[in-house]
Amino acid sequence: MRAVFERYEAALARNDVAALNELFLPSANTVRFGIAEQQYGFEAIAAYRRAAAPVHPQRRLLRTVISAFGSDIACVSCEFSDPSTPHMGRQMQTWVRTVEGWRIAAAHVSLSNAAL
Repeated sequence: MRAVFERYEAALARNDVAALNELFLPSANTVRFGIAEQQYGFEAIAAYRRAAAPVHPQRRLLRTVISAFGSDIACVSCEFSDPSTPHMGRQMQTWVRTVEGWRIAAAHVSLSNAAL
């Protein structure tokens, strides 16, 4: 799971929209809540990715916790710093193993009220 998550983070840093879309579960039930927006369904997430600005190049993960629930479900929780905001960022993803590999079924990104 860590290697797949690191692949996701590398794609995010490069703004590799094709790789990011590949890592989301292609389902109408896939959900992504962002800092100021929300997408319901894979198509909405893909449309968001095509229009979204890249993450700040100095965005850094501060802490990552991977929790596996059996061999086919995992949650990844992290905190991150982003020079574009004085607040700590947080993200959580629920990953499911499919025949195509690990895919994100649900994601949530938010900013903490606490300053870095």
